[in-house]
Amino acid sequence: MPADPVLEFAAVMRRLRAECPWKAAQTHRSLARYLLEETHETLEALDTGDVALLREELGDLLLQVFLHAAIAEESGEFTLDDVARDVTAKMIRRNPHVFGDDEHAGLTPEQVNEEWERRKAVEKASRSSVLDGLPPGLPALLLADKVLDRLERAGTTEPAQQAPAQGVPDDLGEQLLALVARARADGEDPEQALREAVRRRVAAAERDRG
Repeated sequence: MPADPVLEFAAVMRRLRAECPWKAAQTHRSLARYLLEETHETLEALDTGDVALLREELGDLLLQVFLHAAIAEESGEFTLDDVARDVTAKMIRRNPHVFGDDEHAGLTPEQVNEEWERRKAVEKASRSSVLDGLPPGLPALLLADKVLDRLERAGTTEPAQQAPAQGVPDDLGEQLLALVARARADGEDPEQALREAVRRRVAAAERDRG
């Protein structure tokens, strides 16, 4: 009977961690740059619509997860099974429309997202700032989108608020923030919209040059 591909890959990563000098020398911190690179390469595959490339890049992301888990196992921090258990429990807990009672059945996609965010907020109740839990390295548009979402949920700003903060009407940052607010009101992802616009601009310029 063929080996389970996921279990086989876990075994391969453990062996590489033990027998490959480069992989044996890595730490969670030293691998951070590779996780970032692989994430951006996966986004590139998504943007281009190249399914074969996406399959490859998802594998590279999976490699990062398994290598970090192998490192953690060695030091007794946690195991790959722990990671899987945690995320499984989270999915069950935050998706009551699938795993819960009839009360949450028949929710719309928007209601599902609202319930997810509500349960997440309860789990993260100890956060004292809207910035808590948001990585400082997030792209600025994505950071703005997430901060506006949290402010709306906290009731400190209106969902479609677009006006710049008082006293800085000509501030470029405030104007960009207003565009993010407008994108949210229109149901658009500002980060993805800008990426696609840049790609279109480059394609048009290269066509004109050619």
